[in-house]
Amino acid sequence: MSDSISRVSVRILEKEYQVACPAEERDDLLRSAEMLNRKMREIRDSGKVIGLDRIAVMAALNITNELLRSENSDDKIDSKLCGRVRDLCELVESTSASGSQQLEL
Repeated sequence: MSDSISRVSVRILEKEYQVACPAEERDDLLRSAEMLNRKMREIRDSGKVIGLDRIAVMAALNITNELLRSENSDDKIDSKLCGRVRDLCELVESTSASGSQQLEL
């Protein structure tokens, strides 16, 4: 991991911001800024929210909601996979136990 800090210029709703970040995180920062800009434009262009601070808060809430939904979905998938793995382990154990009994006979 590099210790070099990169200064990155991002443009969000026609305003430019200078952001410092580790050089290896530059691309992630640019993608994050583009996503935020896109979300803020959608909200602004809907005409339902006025004011940069309100638009920013609504964008943050929307993005956070998407993140939480994604995490919940991942948790459900993990839970289902764990259940399937547990079932398969029990099946393997019962099959191997039956197999060893048959070998003993």
